[in-house]
Amino acid sequence: MSFSARPPAPDLPSPGRPDASGLDLLVEIPPRGSRRAALEDAVRTAIRQGRLPSGTRLPATRDLAEQLGLSRGTVAQAYEQLTAEGWLVARTGSGTRVAEGVVRAEPVGRSSGRAADWTPRHDLGPGRPDVSTFPRALWARAVARALREAPNEAFDYGDPRGRPELRTELAGYLGRVRGVRVDPAHLLICSGYTQALWLLSTVFAARGARVVGVENPAATDHVAVLAARLTVADVAVDGAGPRIDDLVAAGADVAVCTPAHQFPLGVSMSPVRRAALLAWARDQRGWVIEDDYDGEFRYDRRPIGALQARHPARVVYAGSTSKSLGPAVRLGWIACPPALLEPLVEAKRLADRQTSTLDQLALAHLIASGGYDRHLRAVRRHYRRRRDELVAAVAAGLPQARVLGIAAGLHAILELPAHWPPEREVLAALRGASIGLRALGDYLRNTPAPTPSRLVVGYATPPQHAYAPAVAALVRALRALEP
Repeated sequence: MSFSARPPAPDLPSPGRPDASGLDLLVEIPPRGSRRAALEDAVRTAIRQGRLPSGTRLPATRDLAEQLGLSRGTVAQAYEQLTAEGWLVARTGSGTRVAEGVVRAEPVGRSSGRAADWTPRHDLGPGRPDVSTFPRALWARAVARALREAPNEAFDYGDPRGRPELRTELAGYLGRVRGVRVDPAHLLICSGYTQALWLLSTVFAARGARVVGVENPAATDHVAVLAARLTVADVAVDGAGPRIDDLVAAGADVAVCTPAHQFPLGVSMSPVRRAALLAWARDQRGWVIEDDYDGEFRYDRRPIGALQARHPARVVYAGSTSKSLGPAVRLGWIACPPALLEPLVEAKRLADRQTSTLDQLALAHLIASGGYDRHLRAVRRHYRRRRDELVAAVAAGLPQARVLGIAAGLHAILELPAHWPPEREVLAALRGASIGLRALGDYLRNTPAPTPSRLVVGYATPPQHAYAPAVAALVRALRALEP
């Protein structure tokens, strides 16, 4: 009887079974002494240190032996010994893994019980959108199209300013929707507004700027970015916006402001104050960084055009998709005055060379197809309903309180009656009810917390199913504080 030769079957994993081949494992084996004992000690140490958490799959004996220059038998014997001691478990079909509960290692740098580790049941923190509204299907189609149609050179290092497709579409969109006047060649794509602020502060400091006037209150992270390179001067904010006399008194070289919707107070800069700020920029040769915070989310009146259009040579316009799409898409932009373009491009090149090309191409397609506009209209209606629900709940359950700054944006100021407890006590009580939000005093610098207490409520943050229970819990907890 004869048999025909058949080539060996490829070493492929069985369907439904994990494949342990090809895994890497970093363990250090000293050159002298028992190789098997050294491997056992190295694996025990990695497990104790938390480098190999419970459930981690280890390489197959053949692969690890090849990586470490050991015999397969030595590795197999080490695995057997560690399994006998309870460090590892070996099951047919699932490979060799670190045993469950063998060590509860504390990751380096983490301490238990810190406030930062707290996750509230009801999250009404400001500054974030409802991420469940992310347009998954639209984005998936846009990314797929980008992959199909992108030229080969798009997958190489490119212009630090960003892809021309996005800069062209974005210049048209910003002009149409926000009134921004910018040539695509003077748009710089970056990785969100925080990077935009970092790049700008770097360039201004290199050009000799020393003092930056920043609205007080303001987002603490943004203040920290600026303070790394410039001296921050507090600019008080009233019902008309930032006080320009504070800017002048500080001798500021740069001003950072949010004309469309101030964070966190929610006021819009008045026409008189806008004119005064532009006069300061012209007369003092100052620079204005316009943070178009929530500029696309207005509910009760027509949107206010960007300040940049009135003085493109001295006003730097910056924005991002963090609210319109979500923080996961790290895309932002700077409309650069001509004098700043070259140093900003160089700063971007040195920072990270370029922002994700595929994300840029996907956003360009969304804008060109009209999908971005349609998505914004849908989420604008969504957030307006949430705002109205918050206002109605406060009116019904806390009639003595006021809801302020609600003409635009994704958050509101809830002002409590004057005779209620101070902000710190209110926040502590809300924390006890597992409600997370911020107080106005959290954003003030060199200024005591206001009286009466004011809470910054992010009505966009929870997913839809959790929003009504969160608002009800907030009203209930605050009513329990009523003197």
